[in-house]
Amino acid sequence: MNRLTARLLVGTALFAGVLTLDQITGGQITATAPVAGMAHAATANPVGGKADAQFKAIYTKEWKWRQEEFKGEDDEDSTDTAANHLPKVDLATQEKRQKVWEGVMKELDAVPQADLSPEAKVDFGIYRDQVAVLLNSQKFKDYEKPLNADSSFWSNMAGGARKAFHTTAEYKAFIGQMNDMPRYFNEQIVNMRAGLKRGFTPPKVTLTGRDSGIVNVVEAKTPEDNVYYTPFKTMPDSIPAATQAELRAAAVAAITKSVVPAHQTLLKFMREEYIPGARTELAAETLPDGKAYYQSKIKEFATVDLTADQIHKIGLEEVAKIHAQMLDVMKEVKFQGDFPAFLKFLRTDPQFYAKTPEELLMRAAWIAKKFDGKADQYFGYLPRQRFAIIPVPADIAPFYTSGRGGPGVYLVNTYNLPARALYSLPALTLHESAPGHAFQMPIAAEQKDQPEFRQKVYISAYGEGWALYCEKLGEEMGMYETPYERFGMLSYQMWRAARLVVDTGIHSKGWTREQAQQYLHDNTALADHEIETEVDRYIAWPGQALSYYLGEMAILKARAKAEKELGAKFDLRNFHDTVLKLGGVPLPVLEARIDRFIAEGGKSPYPAQ
Repeated sequence: MNRLTARLLVGTALFAGVLTLDQITGGQITATAPVAGMAHAATANPVGGKADAQFKAIYTKEWKWRQEEFKGEDDEDSTDTAANHLPKVDLATQEKRQKVWEGVMKELDAVPQADLSPEAKVDFGIYRDQVAVLLNSQKFKDYEKPLNADSSFWSNMAGGARKAFHTTAEYKAFIGQMNDMPRYFNEQIVNMRAGLKRGFTPPKVTLTGRDSGIVNVVEAKTPEDNVYYTPFKTMPDSIPAATQAELRAAAVAAITKSVVPAHQTLLKFMREEYIPGARTELAAETLPDGKAYYQSKIKEFATVDLTADQIHKIGLEEVAKIHAQMLDVMKEVKFQGDFPAFLKFLRTDPQFYAKTPEELLMRAAWIAKKFDGKADQYFGYLPRQRFAIIPVPADIAPFYTSGRGGPGVYLVNTYNLPARALYSLPALTLHESAPGHAFQMPIAAEQKDQPEFRQKVYISAYGEGWALYCEKLGEEMGMYETPYERFGMLSYQMWRAARLVVDTGIHSKGWTREQAQQYLHDNTALADHEIETEVDRYIAWPGQALSYYLGEMAILKARAKAEKELGAKFDLRNFHDTVLKLGGVPLPVLEARIDRFIAEGGKSPYPAQ
């Protein structure tokens, strides 16, 4: 399962699912203007009464079931360490899940929405969309394709193995999960084989090298060298030495008897069946029921009702606007040559690249601390959780993105340093650390007045839109110290705008892989290695790339409206706090909340201290 789907299913916090607003019938989504509120049904206005209680009973029951159903689903962002087993993913389980969500949708249809309190109406729209995404995923049998060019069920688990455990119970649970791998991997293989049979796989070209993480597990010289032994190398002093020894011995046994054999079986399947038999077509629209599938992904990730043609047109218009700004920077630095020559200069001149992984990490840390000194000027509410800056693990770095952030972590890819431009690092850091993902997600988790299905489910159009907005905000904050760093920010803006063109081009307009790569090469300063990994990500993960720029556009539009209508009353800190306090919502909910922010005079969403 890819990390986005996993995040939506188990409710953990990062990179993961995305929704639309308000009515979903038979997979058709119609956005309506909701009544924006902040609290959840439990604290709703009494006028909601019976309808609020009816709705709360539905989501409380389903959310509890969902947590149990997916207990043990793991990746580097999951906080679930209690389960001593992995979730079931066999066909019978998948069919049961579909029936559950079909039943929930029927129950939601019976709720008199007009009788809901304003606060519950917001929760209802968000929750209904969430369940619709889950249900559509089951209908299209996404579980038969539990991998893409960015992540996979086995790499997610390896990421989970790198987490720190704190108690004996957590270590025992993890050992139980390792011992459950043969069953879990076999169920995944059965599902993948079914997808293979009907042509529902990632394109073969995106699977090159995807078995490297499996190979690393299989070929580890000793159990202690295996990635799954990582949590046992350094254990808390609070665990007695004798217990530590017992846990280490149990881990060695689990790795030897369960983890390695499961990966051996998977490696054989990948090399002999899956990769050779994977489809060669790139477009999502060439998948079974492909046009409907791609449209469902557009709505899932963008949360608004747009067609591929409309998005493609928006992308072309935005690319043209950003290109003009990039030319202005080129003139500012007095570069002698045309735009392609300038891009070649940026990609090849040694002054723009770190010489060691440590230099790249330290520069990222410096940028993050620079923001800390400015944070209170732009945000009234700051999250309690801090984050670490660590390199992307070596086994996944070659095909991993340049950086990734979330609760407690900012991952920086130190693989292939000539592809990691320092002039782009400020924008990357603002996006992935603070005030981007490692800032926004903890704030969402701190909104305890909201239902957990809002606190713990990630919506890409909101989350990625916010993170991209933070890159642009960096110019306002004075985070870009040179014209080249401003160009790096513009290149990243161009990158996301170009995604609108490339994703729809690949999946709806018949673009080739080479055509998509050339488009990014001609319009951004991204290194060719990064262009290759990014294009493969878009090919294998239809629709996800659309969320970033469309989300940022919605936030910028809402801010411009608030600035214009509030005038001198507009306080940027209050605006940011209002956006972040929402947690993760479809874009129509965000827009409606800012309308209310304006109507209330631009006040802070938090009580006065």
